[in-house]
Amino acid sequence: MDDWLEHLQKADSAVAELVRKELDRQEYGLEMIPSENYASLAVLEAMGTILTNKYSEGYPGRRYYAGNKFIDQVENLAIERAKKAFGVPYANVQPYSGTPANQAVYMAVCNLGDVVMGQGLLDGGHLTHGWGTSFSGINYKSVQYHVKADGYIDLEEARKLAKENRPRLMWVGASAYSREYPFEEFSKIAEEVGACLAADVAHVAGLIVGGVHKDPAPYVHIITTTTHKTLRGPRGAMVMVTKRGLEHDPDLGAKIDKAVFPGLQGGPHDQTTAAIAVALGEALKPEFKGYARQVVQNAKALAQRLVGNGVKIVSNGTDNHLMLLDLTPFGKGKGVFVQDALEGAAITVNKNTIPADPAPPFYPSGVRLGTPALTTRGMKEPEMGLIADWIADIVKDSKDIMLPEDKLERRSAVKAFRSSVGKNPKVAEVKGQVTDLCKRFPLYPELR
Repeated sequence: MDDWLEHLQKADSAVAELVRKELDRQEYGLEMIPSENYASLAVLEAMGTILTNKYSEGYPGRRYYAGNKFIDQVENLAIERAKKAFGVPYANVQPYSGTPANQAVYMAVCNLGDVVMGQGLLDGGHLTHGWGTSFSGINYKSVQYHVKADGYIDLEEARKLAKENRPRLMWVGASAYSREYPFEEFSKIAEEVGACLAADVAHVAGLIVGGVHKDPAPYVHIITTTTHKTLRGPRGAMVMVTKRGLEHDPDLGAKIDKAVFPGLQGGPHDQTTAAIAVALGEALKPEFKGYARQVVQNAKALAQRLVGNGVKIVSNGTDNHLMLLDLTPFGKGKGVFVQDALEGAAITVNKNTIPADPAPPFYPSGVRLGTPALTTRGMKEPEMGLIADWIADIVKDSKDIMLPEDKLERRSAVKAFRSSVGKNPKVAEVKGQVTDLCKRFPLYPELR
C-alpha cells in the first residue's frame, strides 16, 4: 500500500519516489553496518507526529515557551523509562546525537585543556574519545590507550597511562571493538587516579538492557548512548548519571543538564523524544531480551563461519553484535574494494581501519559488520551461515584487486573497480541469493 506516503506524494512526488527507492533498498538488501537497525512502525510514527511543531527550550516544568504541558509529559515518560532500563537515578534525553551527548560530558566535567583518556580511533575507539581531529582532541590534552596484538584492550597500558597523566575524564566504550567492555577494570583504574569514568555504550546499549552485556551502572559515573543502534529507536542520544556518579559529585546531573541546554543545544526535538520513549518502552518488554540474546548468538555464528571460511577477524571472534574483518591476508587497503563489492551484492557493510593498519585510514584494510538489523528481521543461525559463505565468496573473489602504492592512482583504481562491480558474475550470483533470502524475511510488509 502507498497510503503511508499519500500526502508526500501529492506535495512532492520526487521525494516520495526516493523514499520508495530507499525502502526497496532496505527491503531487498542485508543491512550489516552494526550501527544501523530497523525502527518499529510505532517509532517511525512517533517521529512523524505533530510534536515536531513545538519549541521546548528548557526542561519539564522549566520551559522558556508556553504550551508545553503535554511535551513535558512526553519527556518525563522518556526519562523515567531510561532510568528504569539502565538502572540509573538521572537521565537527560535531549541530546541530538551521540557526539553532542559526549560533548556535554566534557563541558560538565572538564575545563579546556584538561587531560582526557580514551581508546584510540584506529584501535576501535570513537572520534569523541580524544581523537586529534575531533573537538575532544583539539580542546583537551588527549591520552589514547590501545589494543594488544590479540585485539583485546591493553589494560596494563591504560593503567600506566592513567597513572602517568592523571586524566580528569576517562572513557570506556568503542565503535569497532568486538569484545565486552571491561567496565569493572576501568573503574579500578579511574578510582586510582581520581578520574570521572564515562561509559559510551552507544553500540551495545540494547545488549545491556537485554541482559547479554555487562551492566556499566555499578562501575561508572556517567553513561552515554545513542538510541538508534541496538536499541532500535530514532536517531537521538541520552546522557545518564549513575548512583556512583552522584556519590562522586552530587551536582553531576545538574551540570549535565546545563551543558546540554543552554550550553550546547537549543530546543529539543520533541518528536524524537517521543520516539525514544516508544523505543525504551519496547526495550523494557520481555521479548526484547530474546532479541538481544539472538543478536549475540547470530554474531557468534557469523564470526565462526567466516573464520571457518578463511576470513580473519580481529580478536578471532566477538562477544557482542559486531566483528571487524582483517583483510590484510588478501592485501593491504582492501576494505574499500570489499565494501563496494558487497554493496553490489546488496550486502551493506562499512570499510574500517584495523589495529596497526598498514594502509591509510581512507583506504583501510578492514570491514566492519554486525547482526542487529538482520536479527530484527527474524534471521537466525542458519541464515548467518549462508551470509558468511556469501561474504567469504566476495572477499576471495576480490583477492586480486590491489590498492596502488601511488596516492594519485588510488582514486582512479577505486572508481574503475566500482564501475566493474555490476559486471562481476560472482557479485550478481550472490545478489540473487540475497534477494531470495530477503523475500523470506519481509521488513515492513504493512507498507506494501
